[in-house]
Amino acid sequence: MKQQSTSRRRFILGASSAPLASALLAQTQPSSSGIATRPLGRTGIQVSFLGLGGAHVGRIQADAEAVRVIHAAIDGGMTFMDNAWEYNKGRSEEVMGKAFLAPGYRDKAFLMTKVCSREAKGAMEQVEESLKRLNTDHLDLIQFHECNYHNDPEWIIERGGMKAMLDARQQGKVRFIGFTGHKSPAIHNRMLALGVEWDTCQMPNNVMDAGFLSFRHETMPVCLEKNIGIIGMKGCGGDGKMIAAGLVTLEECYRYCLSQPVSTQVVGLSSMEMLETALRIGRAFKPLTNEEHQALITRLREPRGDGRYELFKTSKRYDSGYHRTQHGFETQGM
Repeated sequence: MKQQSTSRRRFILGASSAPLASALLAQTQPSSSGIATRPLGRTGIQVSFLGLGGAHVGRIQADAEAVRVIHAAIDGGMTFMDNAWEYNKGRSEEVMGKAFLAPGYRDKAFLMTKVCSREAKGAMEQVEESLKRLNTDHLDLIQFHECNYHNDPEWIIERGGMKAMLDARQQGKVRFIGFTGHKSPAIHNRMLALGVEWDTCQMPNNVMDAGFLSFRHETMPVCLEKNIGIIGMKGCGGDGKMIAAGLVTLEECYRYCLSQPVSTQVVGLSSMEMLETALRIGRAFKPLTNEEHQALITRLREPRGDGRYELFKTSKRYDSGYHRTQHGFETQGM
């Protein structure tokens, strides 16, 4: 029997997962804040369909202002908190931890962070450090950060990282386990085929992705079939250049992302003004119609086809220094 072509396999996956995608979108629930919630895969948890990105909030210069933005996000209904052990050399977790010192804010948040080590000892040490920085006794979700290299699936199992996270869950330090990456749907799909009962999977989700190394076509259907919560990221391409070039508006980027079957879309916000804009767009969200979706995809066919607005998929420059070093690549001059 001849192996199915990529386009044929994509068609079959897309067709079979379409009802599942529609079912997820149909479970979008309004909230008193105006920021809707969606189910996070099989976890039984509803999460805000917009999440606050830890990398950007950790770049706010003054701790007090970063805390103010985090509090305003949670008060505004953006209660899914993204972070990672390595973001801004730990500062992102530290300022988020300061925000959680105020009464009630940790209880309102769904807190996710990420470990970078693939080894059992290193992964557990990073979990412990994250718990301390974040001023919490548990993480709602832990994810393996930047599964961007083709041997990451093997490393996570063979070097003990996965076992360490399962131990951390048994100890009550984490509730759910997932992984992230921005490089290749093929690597994501190898992670998904490990036999691990992943709770979540984080991946790029933006208007350019549909026609270039597409997570929307290649990986989201697999997650939907397995009832794994999908977390979107890089909704504006990671750097906003597609907006700066006049190809799309910020509103179109958000509307496209939230019209896909994601449980939440993590957005990078580094000021109160940016947060207020995100909350405004989120509260006004209406799913794209089929006609609007097709028109947007058709309009962007040429600029998306060569990946010029998703360079994080093709260049190691967008991988963290930690992971480049981990895999033996240079971190300077990239």
